[in-house]
Amino acid sequence: MTPRPFTIALSGKGGTGKTTISSLLVRAFIDAGECPVLAVDADPNANFHEALGVEVKETLGRMREEAFTRNIPPGMNRHDYVRFRFRQALVESNGFDLIAMGRPEGTGCYCFANDLLSECMQQLEREYRFLVIDTEAGMEHISRGTIGKPDVLLIVSDPGARGLRTIARIREIAIQLGLEPSRIHVVYNRFKSGAAPVDIGSERPIAIIPEDPAVEAADLAATPVSQIPIDSPARRAIRNLAEKLIEMAHEWADE
Repeated sequence: MTPRPFTIALSGKGGTGKTTISSLLVRAFIDAGECPVLAVDADPNANFHEALGVEVKETLGRMREEAFTRNIPPGMNRHDYVRFRFRQALVESNGFDLIAMGRPEGTGCYCFANDLLSECMQQLEREYRFLVIDTEAGMEHISRGTIGKPDVLLIVSDPGARGLRTIARIREIAIQLGLEPSRIHVVYNRFKSGAAPVDIGSERPIAIIPEDPAVEAADLAATPVSQIPIDSPARRAIRNLAEKLIEMAHEWADE
C-alpha cells in the first residue's frame, strides 16, 4: 500500500506572500529528493502556476460546471467524465504536478460535484510524497472537504499589524474545522527587523522568511519566483522550513 502523502496548506491575508512561500516549498521538497510533489492552487485568485513557471489551461471549477451543464459524451456517465476531465486538468512538470481548483462558474448546489472532486483528489494524492496547497484566508475548500484536512496548516503573515491580527482569525476557523492546534503554525514573511506589537499567542513562528530582493526582482521581471537563486535569503530560509516539515512527515509516518 502506497503511504498517504503529507499535506501542507498555506493560508493568510491576501498579499502576505503565501504563494511565493508555497512555490519555494515545492522547489525545496524537489531539491531534497522528496518528490513528486502535488501543488494545489485552492485560491480563487489563482497565480500559483505563475510562481512555479507552468501554464494552466483548465481549472476544476470550470470542469465541474461543464460536467453538470453540458451533455456527457456517449458511453460515459457523469462520474467517469469528471474523473477523465480531472486528469486533463492536471499540469505535469519536472518533479511536481499542479492542479488549480478555481471557482464554480455558476450557482446552485454542488454537493455531488464536490464529493466527486474530493474522491478524485484522494485517488490522485496517493502518487505523491507531499501536497502543497496554496489556499485562501477563508479556507473554503477545507471547509467543503474538497481537499481534506491538511497535516499541517501554515498561516503566513507579514510583520504588519493587519496581517498579524488575521492569524488569530484563521487559527480559530481552522480549529473549528477540526484541525489540531499543534498542527497549526505561523510563518513570518518579508521580515526585516521586527513585527508590530500584536499578540499572536505564545507560539514562536516555525519560520521567519527575510525580505529578499531576489523575490521582488522576479516579480518585476515576471519570472517564476520559484527559480530565484538557490543561495538567496528567502530560498535558504524556506529550505530550512522544508527540512522541519520533512522531519514531521517522517515522525508521523512512524506513529
